[in-house]
Amino acid sequence: MPSDKDSPLAPDFPKALQKIRQRTPARIFVGRAGAAYRTSTQLELREAHAAARDAVRAELDMESAFGAAFIEQWDLFEVCTQARSKDEYLQRPELGRRLNEESRREVVKRCPQGCDIQIAIGDGLSVTAVAAQVPSLLPLLHEGTRARGWSVGHTFVIRHCRVGILNEIGELLDARVVILLIGERPGLATAESLSAYMAYEPRMDHTDANRNLISNIHARGLKPQPAADRILNIAAQMMKLRISGLEIRDSPRLSSQYHAERG
Repeated sequence: MPSDKDSPLAPDFPKALQKIRQRTPARIFVGRAGAAYRTSTQLELREAHAAARDAVRAELDMESAFGAAFIEQWDLFEVCTQARSKDEYLQRPELGRRLNEESRREVVKRCPQGCDIQIAIGDGLSVTAVAAQVPSLLPLLHEGTRARGWSVGHTFVIRHCRVGILNEIGELLDARVVILLIGERPGLATAESLSAYMAYEPRMDHTDANRNLISNIHARGLKPQPAADRILNIAAQMMKLRISGLEIRDSPRLSSQYHAERG
């Protein structure tokens, strides 16, 4: 189906407006048929809405999302929060912020304590985003941490995951910086947008004010390499300042300084 971006514009359409339309995924200047959208726009909206619903309702299957080779390469294992089903996860967000008892034991058993960086992958509100972005982003993060001389924990996957799970991971593993790669709530522009939430030594009493976020990681947004660079830059600042949240800014200078001091 042709997208609205491919729909022809009137010959006298101002060039400035044409440039605006080319620079944004928003559905602007798409034309109309009478008082309504064109048929192509209506169909494209229905397709995008269906993709968003599918992304939210899908259950995470690691092999389908990542492939057997990727799972083996990173020795990924899956744990689950206290939400026992997708419906319960959507209706009771607090259950997605705590691991169930079996998962707590598994994380403590398989992950080392006290690493500089601990990465976790959460399905969040878009399994589609996790499947689309993590296979490219995770290797870049590991490569960057090794280049900086940081120790990295064992990456694992969390089913029915909410952002607040950062706090429990911090309590269980005592990592300096915890990074959660999690699917964003999908919209009508894309269902493939990933977020990276981060915190310095997160604890159970921490709130959103103690966290930092890199969002809109997807093909038409922030690409994997710049995303990895920004995530690691913020991690460097957290380690230098021993804090996370509102006081942290995305500063390449601090990242370079931290790297030089460690070297």
